[in-house]
Amino acid sequence: MEAEGGTKVMGIPQLVLSNTLVLNGALFLGILALHSADQNTTGNGHLASLGLLAMALMLLIKSADVFIEGAKGLAYRAGLPEVVIGLTIVSIGTSLPEILVTSTAAADIPNNPEIGDLAIGGIYGSILVQITLILGVVVALRGVKIRPSWLKRDGLIMFLSIALLTFFLLTGNGLSRPEGALLMALYIGYIYWLLSHRDEILEDEQSEGEPVERRLNRTTASYAVMVTLGLLLALFAAHHLVGVASELAYALNVPHAVIGTTVSGLGTSLPELTIAFMAAKRSEGVAIGTLIGSNITDPLLSIGFAAMVHPLALTSASYNLTLYLIIPATFVGTGVALAMMRSQYQFKRWEGVVLILIYVVFVALLLAERQGVLVL
Repeated sequence: MEAEGGTKVMGIPQLVLSNTLVLNGALFLGILALHSADQNTTGNGHLASLGLLAMALMLLIKSADVFIEGAKGLAYRAGLPEVVIGLTIVSIGTSLPEILVTSTAAADIPNNPEIGDLAIGGIYGSILVQITLILGVVVALRGVKIRPSWLKRDGLIMFLSIALLTFFLLTGNGLSRPEGALLMALYIGYIYWLLSHRDEILEDEQSEGEPVERRLNRTTASYAVMVTLGLLLALFAAHHLVGVASELAYALNVPHAVIGTTVSGLGTSLPELTIAFMAAKRSEGVAIGTLIGSNITDPLLSIGFAAMVHPLALTSASYNLTLYLIIPATFVGTGVALAMMRSQYQFKRWEGVVLILIYVVFVALLLAERQGVLVL
């Protein structure tokens, strides 16, 4: 099949047989085989677990690459700006782990009220991980330019979304169903506005930066297949990566509290980490849009949906920890990141290191609190 101008377009059959998807399929089958072998392994050896960890990481990276190419292709064919595709399709897709974790936790609250702490803490933890550690890693490895429109519109909405969620949680004894519905309605309105103003956003991008060459060498159906398979494989790989990492952490006697906080936050954010890093090499719009968009999706859609399943509230067991450490750390990390974006509208590599250090300090304070050194 050929497009206008003689460009050869790849259809679904050729896509399925492409080297990239064949490699992803082989990694998928390899992970299943190693997972079965790991369950049947006796003794103290961890070779199967290490092999599974390596293959899951490889699949995560390769599937994210497929996802990004497909998402960009769909964006181009629909005439969407790259940052919009990052703020919508990519951010919703990569937030699926948070949505699943929070909604599942909310459903179990009647039997175990403290599980609500997991849902709330998981959202703030995910936001903090993404805006400090993940963004910091991307920026430290590759400086990123910021278009003013991203900061003035989406960065502000991200900060206000976190602030509104915090306001609801700290007033009225938690997050009620009507408040959850309002958060979801605001998110839907935000997505509708983005899609309604896509032409204006595209014009702003073209006026603020150099035009991007939009090469289309596959059919729309092929790009849709790439997005679907890439996302499913990325989530599959992230699930196994977190599971194996948790097992190894237990085997190495890492404190359970640290495992619950760091592995949970990092685990649900692995798709954002990989996709943002891969996107940064090809499209700064998708990279920044993915991280900012995910941090709009989580405090509005993810936890809003969970509150619709069952109202959320912090228990006395984690109230002080969340109020005096997790929430302030999230606002500090978000504020510092936005201030860095504002500075000359460009992330420098040393600023990425600062963001990483903010997360390291947070983990250190969390560990100190768990050991009784820090009293909240």
